[in-house]
Amino acid sequence: MDPPPDYGEKSYKGTGKLAGKSAIITGGDSGIGRAVALAFAREGADVLISYLNEESDARETARMVEASGRKCIAVAGDIQQEGHCRALVERAVEEFGKVDILVNNAAYQMTRESIEEISTEEFDRTLKTNLYAMFWLSKAAVPHMPEGGAIINTTSIQADNPSPQLLPYAMTKAGIQNFTGGLAQMLGKKGIRVNCVAPGPIWTPLIPATMPEEKVKNFGKDVALGRPGQPAELAPVYVLLASDDSSYMAGSTIAVTGGKPLI
Repeated sequence: MDPPPDYGEKSYKGTGKLAGKSAIITGGDSGIGRAVALAFAREGADVLISYLNEESDARETARMVEASGRKCIAVAGDIQQEGHCRALVERAVEEFGKVDILVNNAAYQMTRESIEEISTEEFDRTLKTNLYAMFWLSKAAVPHMPEGGAIINTTSIQADNPSPQLLPYAMTKAGIQNFTGGLAQMLGKKGIRVNCVAPGPIWTPLIPATMPEEKVKNFGKDVALGRPGQPAELAPVYVLLASDDSSYMAGSTIAVTGGKPLI
């Protein structure tokens, strides 16, 4: 990518907010997930990152985490499969003994100009990656989460301001926001907090991989700050929601949109 995304390797400084904690982060090989993995590690957490098949990207995330003095377990596989989601949680429990934090971040999107272009296979893949996996992982993780645990789901500005070219993706992001609100109420009595982050245009590998070149050139220029955000600019919000600093936050959506309002 030109320019390469900023994951915070040179800028993020931890203060021990997540010392002794362990986290699962889906889509942790690049983009927002990599920045979150790095920030969590610098705050004292061990992490398990899941990824589809991007071996070199996953190795780079693991390098960043380990250079920060924490343990990183990288697990390849398809979260469209319920069994793989359960296996991710089982591996984290085996390695860390518990799951303090679950970050449901992995997502799939494609840009289409008409509904006729969207195949049932693509629609299924979008829902299974973005929604089903979140449900399966949350269901598997909750029995292993202590009081004070946190689930953080990545929704999007698309939940409130959908682009027609991202029809299935935007629909799933609205579903994530609704699921977050419901699950937060369900798990509150267990002392587990559930919140979500709604990014605006963030410069990640997903953008050039799924959008036409002309849209990539103008990506993020329509927000108040006039530019796309960097993954490093998202990571502190995930740290907040994972830490005790957000002990009275549950069912919340935090927008990080460069000035494009969610109302």
